[in-house]
Amino acid sequence: MDPLIWIVILVPLGFLGMYFWRMKRDTSDDDRYDTGQAILDFSRAFPTEAIRSLHTTADGMAVFVRLHDNKAGFMRNMGKHHACMMLDPEQIRIEQLETGDGFVVTFADAPKYSGAYRFKSAGEAAEVSLWLLGSYLEAAENHPDIEDDQVAEAPASTPSPSSST
Repeated sequence: MDPLIWIVILVPLGFLGMYFWRMKRDTSDDDRYDTGQAILDFSRAFPTEAIRSLHTTADGMAVFVRLHDNKAGFMRNMGKHHACMMLDPEQIRIEQLETGDGFVVTFADAPKYSGAYRFKSAGEAAEVSLWLLGSYLEAAENHPDIEDDQVAEAPASTPSPSSST
């Protein structure tokens, strides 16, 4: 066969092969660090909550959110969207990692999100743990626990003020 025919056949096949090889590139990491998408997803899930600040984990798979009223939120990257939830401070347990750059969170109400979360620095991990502690203290001040010996003395419901005075 004529070498010109081989060139005409192999050059387009080479370009086609390069095109498909570049298209095969893994795009799963592209959406991990999209903070804007995380903010949009959280605001769709909780439209009345204002975000004060947020921190993404080192691997980009989770985002911890601090809200305007010292509550905390959590978002887990699920590919093209984030699963969002408000953190109930009484339903989570946090333990520090030995490396200091993260912590282990155990969610009692959503165990599939429990796990170790590492941040880019120990300072970020400390700040997020302080948010979580602050939300726990805020909840404790708003809903003080009743001692066992006070249960009989506590009213079953708070009386509503009378409309006629």
